[in-house]
Amino acid sequence: MTGGIPLAQRAALASVATAAFLILLKGYAAAQTGSVAMLGSLADSGLDLVASLVTLWGVRIAAAPADEDHRFGHGKAEALAALFQVALITLSAAAIGWRAVTQFLAGSQPANAEYGIGVSILALAATGLLIAYQRSILRRQNSIAIRADNVHYQSDLLLNGAVIAALVLDQYLGLTGADPVFGVLIALWLGWGAWGSAVTAIDQLMDKEWPEERRQHFLAVAARHPELRGIHDLRTRTSGMRDFVQFHVDVAPDMTIAEAHRVMDEVEERLAREFPGTEILIHPDPQGWVRQRGKAP
Repeated sequence: MTGGIPLAQRAALASVATAAFLILLKGYAAAQTGSVAMLGSLADSGLDLVASLVTLWGVRIAAAPADEDHRFGHGKAEALAALFQVALITLSAAAIGWRAVTQFLAGSQPANAEYGIGVSILALAATGLLIAYQRSILRRQNSIAIRADNVHYQSDLLLNGAVIAALVLDQYLGLTGADPVFGVLIALWLGWGAWGSAVTAIDQLMDKEWPEERRQHFLAVAARHPELRGIHDLRTRTSGMRDFVQFHVDVAPDMTIAEAHRVMDEVEERLAREFPGTEILIHPDPQGWVRQRGKAP
């Protein structure tokens, strides 16, 4: 947290400011050029602004501490915000694709390409700065909503480059139809990015297990304690910026409750160093007790 504002919220505020700035630039350029690629870029920035506002809402709700009604916190608000972004991006892609096809069939050409090229270069610079800033925050704090926003702005780099290429090819090199063709490619790219963000958000909402490599690393760290005689029933999930893990461990049958509690604290301390921000719940079992009850190890 810096200056009283959580890192994820600072990233979201930067995203809102950047989107608003780009809307003003691209609105002027779209009016001057009539380019469908530039219009698609403008629509994308408009949706970026709405999506960034939703992202800001999501990270603010997700940062709220657990309460009586939400004992596991509010982390899944970020996944909901990401899904809202997906819906907006998908609608944008469909509208841009349709406009590109109709303009291609009509044989329309853009004009005043210099406006569109100049604005797109400024947009590239502003977007690059935002991506770098968001990545610096993501290195310190994981946020699915900010990560989805970052991925989308990465696609904006390609989108702005595509606008420049479309205008140069169509107006300066005489390749009629390049502008709407690039418009279709932009729409397809947006759709692909929306799919990836949707998969990540749904995985969190469905409490998908961690990747196997991370699970195995977690088990390896836990198993380093010399007084543990087995680990089983590991369950993992992620909610917003927080991870949750619960598992059972086997300890010596003659170990007292106080001794078992000491061992659990030591295991949790080791895991907290390797997996910061993870809420861990450990249930101790006397060695052999699970198998006697007929449960799988």
